Amino acid sequence: MTTSEDRTGPDTPPYLLGHYAPVPDEFDAVELTVTGALPPELDGRYLRNGPNSRPGEDPGHLFTGHGMLHGVRLRDGRAEWYRNRWVRTTRLAGAPYNRPDGTLDLAAVNANTHVIAHADRLLALVENGLPYEVTGELDTVGPCDFGGRLTTAMTAHPKQDPVTGELLFFGYSARPPHLVYHRLSASGELVESRDVSVPAGTMMHDFAITENYVVWLDLPVVFDLRLAGGGGMPMRWDDGYGARLGLMRRDGTGDVRWFDIEPCYVFHVGNAHEDEAGRVVLDAVRYSRSAFTAMWQTMGGPVGSPVADTGWVLGETQGGNVHRWRLDPATGRVDERPIDDRGVEMPTINDDLTGRPSRYLYTVAERAIIKYDTLSGASHAYGTGDGSSPGEAVFVPARTATAGEEDAGWLLTMVSHGPAQGSELLVLDARDLTRVAAVEMPRRVPAGVHGSWIPERGPDAAGERPSQD
Repeated sequence: MTTSEDRTGPDTPPYLLGHYAPVPDEFDAVELTVTGALPPELDGRYLRNGPNSRPGEDPGHLFTGHGMLHGVRLRDGRAEWYRNRWVRTTRLAGAPYNRPDGTLDLAAVNANTHVIAHADRLLALVENGLPYEVTGELDTVGPCDFGGRLTTAMTAHPKQDPVTGELLFFGYSARPPHLVYHRLSASGELVESRDVSVPAGTMMHDFAITENYVVWLDLPVVFDLRLAGGGGMPMRWDDGYGARLGLMRRDGTGDVRWFDIEPCYVFHVGNAHEDEAGRVVLDAVRYSRSAFTAMWQTMGGPVGSPVADTGWVLGETQGGNVHRWRLDPATGRVDERPIDDRGVEMPTINDDLTGRPSRYLYTVAERAIIKYDTLSGASHAYGTGDGSSPGEAVFVPARTATAGEEDAGWLLTMVSHGPAQGSELLVLDARDLTRVAAVEMPRRVPAGVHGSWIPERGPDAAGERPSQD
């Protein structure tokens, strides 16, 4: 059988080529090569998720390939091991998402978008179904519905409140209820589920929180079930839907306050907070209609109308720009402005400041990592080299950081240098984006989606040393 890596003919879709070309198998290696000096403080696991079709498969869209986890264990200045594993979902085993009786099997998903830790669980996430629990060795435990209490899908972008320890998330659907808000306690118990009224199901990929609010993104990429089939994404841009942001109080009082904004789409939020005047400030990566449709077409999604040639190339140039909205609950006014005109994606912050005022935002650009100072307006970049595709920059705070040292720590990013040159886990100083170290991957790691740093909790932590297959 021809592997996905070998499918380079004229009919091969772009999401199975180049940096995104899947790897055909699972692999283990120990004692990886390191250049530079890994900070001894980095004691834990870098985990990253992403779609990775099996050999010979075409999922129909980048977002619908089977989930594959990649992990690197760092300790005492060494890179002890690397391994990759498909998430063993029932979908991987052949179970259909749509049952014959018309109901949905929320466990029959690809679990291919993110991997997080909460309340002693590691969860592989995708937004159209249940999370899958995995171990520190990347073995699959199984679907997780929090004791039967979760009956909707779970977003791949939950937000953990750094003060309360709660994990806030939502599920969206083409079928009513279209949007449901959920809250996990710090101990991992599902303690709240709340329906949120919206006109229809839209692709709500992300959201934001502040100390007192949840910020909803009700934007004009809508479900169109006529487009279902073939493994693709049944969604398209709809100029008639409109675009709005919603403020919902976390304490459950009052209705959602909606603010109309200029039409756009947002895949990923950087952060949100409440300013001294009580306004909610949201920073995110904003796509215009043309930028979204060009990107969506390249990834395999239908766009419903011809798209002008914007020069967007998967894995090379992202079409979104860092943008700021300021929402005033007292007056109902919204102000919005661009922060930068460079094409970027995957915004990250120091997660200890989620929902609170933060100064620094890290993004991925064409062959670069960019750091924004949202207070001064300054920015600077670290170039990852010609032909490279850097991944999301995961911030790891320094243990010795004091109050006011928001950027004291490191950025970890998996950089793909293409099928011929392999990949590396790059470590940058988050303060000035200088190169600290790099871990050479023993085999190519495809460009993926989201990941996390999972710090070691002690000698009894699960998955201490993986077995060698």
